[in-house]
Amino acid sequence: MPKTVWVDEDLCISCGLCVNNLPDVFRFNNDGKAECYDPSGAPEDAIQNDAIDACPVSCIHWKD
Repeated sequence: MPKTVWVDEDLCISCGLCVNNLPDVFRFNNDGKAECYDPSGAPEDAIQNDAIDACPVSCIHWKD
């Protein structure tokens, strides 16, 4: 079972980095903020490197 990824929409600045890097995992919601819609859309290491570590405001996290 893949880990769950959580985006803190209060911190998200809608830069699009996660959406551009991993479009099979992230998309913009109706408020223009990033959301994870398919945590199994990419390997966990890609999510870690290309979204969590790359996010300029650190608003993407693994959910416990």
